[in-house]
Amino acid sequence: MKKLALIALGGNALLKDGEKGTISELERNTAETCRYLLPLIRNDWQIVLTHGNGPQVGNTLIQHELAKDVVPAMPLDVCVSETQGSLGYILQQGILNELRRNKIERYVVTMVTQVVVDSKDQAFSHPTKPVGPFYTKDQAETLKAEKKWTMIEDSGRGFRRVVPSPTPVKIIQRIMIKELAQSGHIVIAVGGGGIPIYKKADNDYEGIEAVIDKDLASSILAAEIKAGVFIILTTVPRVFINFGKPNQQGIVRMTVSQAKKYLDENQFGTGSMKPKIESAINYLTKYDGKVIITSAEHLAAALGEPRPGGREAIEGRSGTTIISDVKKKEDEGNLLLDFSK
Repeated sequence: MKKLALIALGGNALLKDGEKGTISELERNTAETCRYLLPLIRNDWQIVLTHGNGPQVGNTLIQHELAKDVVPAMPLDVCVSETQGSLGYILQQGILNELRRNKIERYVVTMVTQVVVDSKDQAFSHPTKPVGPFYTKDQAETLKAEKKWTMIEDSGRGFRRVVPSPTPVKIIQRIMIKELAQSGHIVIAVGGGGIPIYKKADNDYEGIEAVIDKDLASSILAAEIKAGVFIILTTVPRVFINFGKPNQQGIVRMTVSQAKKYLDENQFGTGSMKPKIESAINYLTKYDGKVIITSAEHLAAALGEPRPGGREAIEGRSGTTIISDVKKKEDEGNLLLDFSK
């Protein structure tokens, strides 16, 4: 059977630190990311891609706010759908161009994806999800007063607006996504975590103002389509404990129990690695596959696929692999630490 992987692209796949988000920047970053996917595509992996939209949906909200006296402003769920389409187009075109340059006959499709949430989720009374750009403390205070936004300090990088981030319940288009991937198409789905909708009393669906965590929604989709590998791409080659400290250590492999232990010890940053580890655990409690957390440039090495240029790679040479406790064997599944930092 062909290998099915769901790959959740990190924010730097589209926008790098210090960039404004121009179309040329987005296209350049997308092209770079697509090249790292080539080893999987060449080896006939079935691929579903997901991506975030934090800066882009924040900018879209600003655009709607500034233009509200000229055209009607749209709610947050519609803004999510707008960025899902625009970013999907950029990714789709970048992958198509890379396929044609390498004479690979596969197609790419972007799925406008709706995600069901519970309208009574406590997130709606306690917004926590940062969106949009970073602001100084003075700017944040002004926005709180003028726009009634909820603002928080985010990982020492500045202040950001926070909005509700309810737990995703179900991916509406999951069957279509799986069928397209199994047919050989590369599917881009759950952009920005998906468009949040809920079921009303009359059973009709309706959009709701919120954003959904991309990695958590991706973990649910990965389990629903039975992807054997759930890959979370980020900016670092693998997961670390004691990150940034003199005793920093990289984790090569761990089980769900070990991951939970490190969560309890607050080893992972709330705005960075923690939600990725939680999403990995969520997937592994629903489906008995494996999770790999790594950077795009280390993806081939983490999977054991040949790198561009024909160089061989050994699985686990990079990245962190997380497996369920059920999969643990006598000689594997134990915590391995990389002391090379």
